[in-house]
Amino acid sequence: MAKRIFLIVLDSFGIGGAPDAARFGDEGSNTLAAVLSYSNDAFPNLAKMGLLAIDGENDPRITAYKNAQESIPSPIGSYARVREVSAGKDSTIGHWEIAGIISDKAQPTYPEGFPEDVMRALEKATGKEFLCNKPYSGTDVIRDYGEEHMKTGKLIIYTSADSVLQIAAHEEVVSLEELYAVCQKAREVMCGDHAVGRVIARPFVGEPGNFTRTANRHDFSLAAPSSTMLDLLKSEGYDVISIGKIYDLFAGRGLTESNPTKGNTDGINKTIEMMDRDFSGLCFTNLVDFDMKYGHRNDIEGYATAMHEFDDALGTILKKLREDDLLIITADHGCDPSTASTDHSRECIPLLIYGAGYRISCNMGELTGFNNIAGIILSSLMSENYKHDFAPEANTNKPDPENIMSYVDLTNLKTVATTDDIRDLIERAASLKTASVCIPPCYVKDAVRFSKGRVAVCTVIGFPNGYSTTGSKIYEAKEACDNGASEIDMVINIGFVKAGRYDEVYEEIKLIAEAVHSKGALLKVIIETCDLTEDEKIRLCRIVSDAKADFIKTSTGFGSAGAKVEDIVLMKNNVDPEVRIKAAGGIRTEEAAKEMIANGADRIGASRLGN
Repeated sequence: MAKRIFLIVLDSFGIGGAPDAARFGDEGSNTLAAVLSYSNDAFPNLAKMGLLAIDGENDPRITAYKNAQESIPSPIGSYARVREVSAGKDSTIGHWEIAGIISDKAQPTYPEGFPEDVMRALEKATGKEFLCNKPYSGTDVIRDYGEEHMKTGKLIIYTSADSVLQIAAHEEVVSLEELYAVCQKAREVMCGDHAVGRVIARPFVGEPGNFTRTANRHDFSLAAPSSTMLDLLKSEGYDVISIGKIYDLFAGRGLTESNPTKGNTDGINKTIEMMDRDFSGLCFTNLVDFDMKYGHRNDIEGYATAMHEFDDALGTILKKLREDDLLIITADHGCDPSTASTDHSRECIPLLIYGAGYRISCNMGELTGFNNIAGIILSSLMSENYKHDFAPEANTNKPDPENIMSYVDLTNLKTVATTDDIRDLIERAASLKTASVCIPPCYVKDAVRFSKGRVAVCTVIGFPNGYSTTGSKIYEAKEACDNGASEIDMVINIGFVKAGRYDEVYEEIKLIAEAVHSKGALLKVIIETCDLTEDEKIRLCRIVSDAKADFIKTSTGFGSAGAKVEDIVLMKNNVDPEVRIKAAGGIRTEEAAKEMIANGADRIGASRLGN
């Protein structure tokens, strides 16, 4: 569950590989490859998010870039290639699909300019006359028509390869208020078969020969045809905050707050500032310069420089994430600056996710539909954790000082253990009233069925060597709980301890503890004391405490030595009072078990007691 989600769209940052690219005239387009071809300078934070690990990155430019890197960080979260399914490649349809709407019809474009009937309707509705009416570059059109506009008062109307109608006017000839009003009326005209994605007001200033566009652009977008993720979140009482042109792309609908920006730098800064605010819901950012300034102008250098600016800022963003924050980085289409075209390009987009629920490396492969992003966001904000009702109830064992076996997890972890062995173990445990049975994961379902609630079921993960990946351990733990295990004994990565990678050891225990606790089960952490120095044992006592595990456990029973009294004493002196201690390995007599308990052990792992 996440409380705050930061969704950042790098406008036009496609990664190529769209299977239907040829149908759009974009075969071979790859914005990522174009950017990486500019230089071999590293993108450490985007790489850490998984950008360079996505399946299908086989463009020779990407391969050459990767080969030139001294090292590429391992991904810290989930990453995927996402294919668009809507019939379009523009920002409006891309953002709509991200928000859950699949568009089966492309928005209209006008490569020959707007037809006469449309122009007559626009003149009638606005009371204005127009110049140009051709596809044009925004900077070129004011250069070529700006002076005539100033002399005649006629407005400059033009389009592009996108589904847009743009109206340019000099701010000293036509006030912003009047220009916006004209565009609003044009928006009302452009409906039905002529429902362009956006009507855009394009004010400019300056003198003939030296005109420049101002930051007072305003988009009048086509409203989405049905409710989006934004509408749903708003209706459920969540904050839905826009940064950049998100407000325009959704015609202001479904938002609780809007923050316009003057470009990427402003958008990045506003997003970082938003991370210091307390809210519940979605902060949705669009960084438009990648598309507007660099993609459409075929400026590879500018695009690469802007990507490095974002990568630097991403380091700050990652540091500012809270425990219940989720960060999602993606795009809305491509705009390859290395091709002859200045149009958007039909490409897949990257999906990079890190934070609450997504803190382990996971290659999600290729996802079909940008609407997968809406699903992830809605699930992260609105889903609940459902704890299992274990029988007997988890964490209810109360040892009886008169019965040493009530402290014991009666264990059979032999590689040759059979179903009959597990059944016999449970019958024995039930008759002795043990704390639990500790068995291999493959027998958990059988054990629950045999037990019928008479004895708790415990199992092991990452056992016995501990060097499985964190992701596989989490999966093991969740599956074991779903199968009925109310106690999980995990083995730490001892190699990481020896290498001094304590942060990763802590993060793994913490993530597994969260996963196990979300199911209502207990976590015991096996540190294999026989392989550790005293300093390492003390350090791990603190880590296990800080990670909020329920028990610290001495041994797997598969190491060179088992539990020792001096280790129990050390643990007792160094773990938090809430963390209990399990002594395991080599405890074969009641006297040995009692000595461990007398020195601080709360649970005993043994296979031979009670015979």
